[in-house]
Amino acid sequence: MISEDTFKLIYSSKQPISQSVVWSAPSNIALVKYWGKKPVQLPANASVSFTLSNCKTITELTYSCDKLHDSRFSFDVLVDNVANESFRPKIEAFFEKTLEFLPFLTAGHFTIRTANTFPHSSGIASSASGMAALSLCLMSIEKSCHPTMSEAFFLTKASFLARLGSGSACRSISGPIVAWGNHGAIDHGSDLVGVTLNRPVHDVFSSYQDTILIVEEGQKQVSSTSGHDLMHGHPFAQKRFEQAEQNLTDLLEILANGDLTGFISIVESEALTLHAMMMTSHPSYLLMQPATLSIIQAVWKFRQATGIPICFTLDAGANVHLLYPNYCKKEVLAFILKDLVAYCQNGRYICDEMGAGSKQLNEYKIL
Repeated sequence: MISEDTFKLIYSSKQPISQSVVWSAPSNIALVKYWGKKPVQLPANASVSFTLSNCKTITELTYSCDKLHDSRFSFDVLVDNVANESFRPKIEAFFEKTLEFLPFLTAGHFTIRTANTFPHSSGIASSASGMAALSLCLMSIEKSCHPTMSEAFFLTKASFLARLGSGSACRSISGPIVAWGNHGAIDHGSDLVGVTLNRPVHDVFSSYQDTILIVEEGQKQVSSTSGHDLMHGHPFAQKRFEQAEQNLTDLLEILANGDLTGFISIVESEALTLHAMMMTSHPSYLLMQPATLSIIQAVWKFRQATGIPICFTLDAGANVHLLYPNYCKKEVLAFILKDLVAYCQNGRYICDEMGAGSKQLNEYKIL
């Protein structure tokens, strides 16, 4: 069983050499949600997600042995090739959390260039893909001091580090289906890292589609961190954690046997329960918009009329993820254009699908 000490490597006098590395890491969409945290960045319940393919972050990390500033951490951040100071507090907090596992963080200067393949204002949380990509870059720097490091350890530690930056980021290292959290039905499941699901998966889930309907662009009214904190003392918290554990047990069987009716039932219930917990916390808050509800009702009506196994899920925001098998892609896209695009802000939606996970690139280039 892994522990935090697993990721504390012994360093000789050798320090990383000056170098640049580039990684891409995808976003992910949780099927069974985690909502509520234990210290430090540990989930109150296990979760499982589809790794996406097209919505990803590309990050180039350049390390120089010479520090340019006297501060504890020396780094610059460029977003879309423009210096962006608003990212500095989050990166500095991430470096503080990971310093004991990456002691070279105070030894040199870092230049971080990063960009998303999806618009920053699209309402898709980029913290998961962003922290995953940065963690993979840092692991490439560390591996220069430990060239015999195995690929398995490299990816596992990257997931561990990413989690310290953003909980769901630990699920953005690998794919196509990733679980996070201790759960009896998940081999090697851990609160510390995300693990690729090592169980049989029915062919119908091998190329699942995710079309993201942009109901509301921009920053959420309430951060996920604040939302997680409100689970402390929530009157329904314990029952919610029990529900999530049972839903995950059931979903693992469904992923194996291809029961699309069961899949739809659990995924939609998880989405609505997530928002129900927000609406019944104290203080309460509502992130769904009228257009969100209109889309949900249209999806229910369409599914009942056609029998096409489309379902929705939601993150902690107003936007709607439509999940469906690849074989009905043509019909679903026609439905979106005919009935749903009117509910999207500026008519925007993003077509994505399940993906394999992160990838090291030869150059910094937005795909």
